[in-house]
Amino acid sequence: MPVVLFVCTANRVRSPMAAEMFRALLKQKRNDWRHWQVESAGTWAMPGQPVVGEVQSVLARYGLDVSSHRSREVNGDILARADLILVMEKNQREALCVEYPEHCSRIYLLTEMTGQAHNVPDPIGGSLADYEQAAVLIQSLLEEGFERIVALTLQHARERNIASGKE
Repeated sequence: MPVVLFVCTANRVRSPMAAEMFRALLKQKRNDWRHWQVESAGTWAMPGQPVVGEVQSVLARYGLDVSSHRSREVNGDILARADLILVMEKNQREALCVEYPEHCSRIYLLTEMTGQAHNVPDPIGGSLADYEQAAVLIQSLLEEGFERIVALTLQHARERNIASGKE
């Protein structure tokens, strides 16, 4: 089962937003979507917190519901299960690579999926318009980068299966 992990800071805004949007894209674009696992976590998350209210409001406009989401902090076990790890900020990638160097080859900036290399701004503390802007950016990155995300996830899954003797 291919596993994609989205990572942000608190796991209450960008990563749950990206995970839910990517799940919806998988359902639209891939017949095997049920065989995919899409997760999210945060580098500085306080476990058990819901998404911030603005995220629920914005995602409802996309027909998405994240009311059951609860934040969790990224750790080695979560990273070990993921075939592809997509972070929102360069410093998140750097921190994860320092703490978990064995997973660094599978960690990318979300913007790298579209040939860019910039951070996805955190709207926390901003207006509803800031959250809407973040959602539009994340949705566009996921749509434009969809094929690359899928290809890298499957490539890393295959490599990991070969390395573990499953293929």
